[in-house]
Amino acid sequence: MTTTKAHDERMAKLKFADVYPHYVTKVERKGRTEEELHQVIEWLTGFDSKELQRLIADEATFEQFFAEATLNPNASLITGSICGYRIEAIETPLTKQVRYLDKLVDELAKGRKMEKILRSS
Repeated sequence: MTTTKAHDERMAKLKFADVYPHYVTKVERKGRTEEELHQVIEWLTGFDSKELQRLIADEATFEQFFAEATLNPNASLITGSICGYRIEAIETPLTKQVRYLDKLVDELAKGRKMEKILRSS
């Protein structure tokens, strides 16, 4: 699936610090914890809580955020639709990575078991 250049640029320039509170609100509203959110983010990116706080304080864009991340080798197992896009069909790497994160947060908020979210056997 081809996303528009404007869409991809908007995703790249979006600040993680601006989106993070929405992730927290979404998962907590559904009975999950910020610690579980951090576990999901760390699985995908390799960032621990201290590194996340640094990225938030630095107001890192998603472009910077994922440039510093070490993406989990099993991230490609994240499939399905999010925000009207089939993740596996997104061609722009950064947009796909942001949607991976969105999908994991969505699964956490929907009450999916952690071992399923983290693509464990």
